[in-house]
Amino acid sequence: MSKDRSDISGIESKRKSRGCSCEDASFPVPPGKIEVPAEYAAVLDELKNRIQSERLHVTIAANSAMVLMYWDLGKVILDRQEHQGWGAKVIDRLSYDLKTAFPDMSGFSPRNLKYMRTFAEAWPEREIVQRTVAQIPWRSNLALLDKLKDPQTRMYYAYNTIENGWSRDILAMQIDSRLHERQGKAINNFEMALPPADSDMATQVFKDPYLFDFLGTADPRKEREVEQGLMDHIQRFLLEMGAGFAFVGRQVLLEVGDSDFYLDLLFYHLELRCYVVVELKAVPFDPSFVGQLNLYLSAVDDLMRHTDDKPTIGLLLCKSKDQLVAEYALRGFNSPMGVAEWETRLTETLPDDLKGSLPTIGEIEAELMLDEEEAP
Repeated sequence: MSKDRSDISGIESKRKSRGCSCEDASFPVPPGKIEVPAEYAAVLDELKNRIQSERLHVTIAANSAMVLMYWDLGKVILDRQEHQGWGAKVIDRLSYDLKTAFPDMSGFSPRNLKYMRTFAEAWPEREIVQRTVAQIPWRSNLALLDKLKDPQTRMYYAYNTIENGWSRDILAMQIDSRLHERQGKAINNFEMALPPADSDMATQVFKDPYLFDFLGTADPRKEREVEQGLMDHIQRFLLEMGAGFAFVGRQVLLEVGDSDFYLDLLFYHLELRCYVVVELKAVPFDPSFVGQLNLYLSAVDDLMRHTDDKPTIGLLLCKSKDQLVAEYALRGFNSPMGVAEWETRLTETLPDDLKGSLPTIGEIEAELMLDEEEAP
């Protein structure tokens, strides 16, 4: 025992000789061993959200600087090709010299340098690049260059990529499905049933046709088959519905008088601030569908709608429709409704695994850090 005490005394003597004492020493305390203030969890969440937000801002800022640098390089190459006749061999030599000068940087392959030239040619004004496409990853810019030739269409997808946070694969899928030709095309009575601002937004939210490629090549013949297929692929279904849709439920019960009614699908749209009732039909449009949907909208407004919510919107998804018949059928109804078709035709390319329209911070960083020499 005396030996142990002498050892301890010796250790303490050494600590004191170094200017510290046992009272001064601090050791990490296991998280579960200390009491934290009541507000600690909320403060921790706030700090984590702040760090996550700043981390994303830093990542986006770094991407923006890189894309602008690529535009500058592409502009120089473009000018030299037009005025000094630079050819492929010069580009190869430039690639070698840049790799030698900056061995720690990627993206200077001959192929990527040619993409930079094409990039500068497609977006002649640097200010527009800075405001738009510099905000999205380089690989997404390559998808815009490879798949689209029309400047206005390319700008449409660039803005939507920024607004919706599409990854490169989702952007490619939206281009292949020709979203720009379908957005805002659903037949509706929104102009009559909603205030102008809400009417314009609602019109742009819905499309025609909706593409349910993930259901397979065989067309389901019953509404329940379609509904089950959509639930089995709920993430892809939400992606096709578009940004802002939050899934509430399927076969939602409405008790009206002595009768029970079931909504096929119920959503809430975060920007429109209203419920959206979606009724699925595996048959062509029939005018009687509108009366049924109108009843559902009235019931949801009375039974589920909050005082701050706007009027519930209905969407009939049918296997086919006669446009004029659908327009006539919607006239005279005060509830906002739209009619669109759904299809299962396959697009040219559809990624096997889509995780949603909003990538995580890690996915964004991974997208930005990919070696551009291997980019498609």
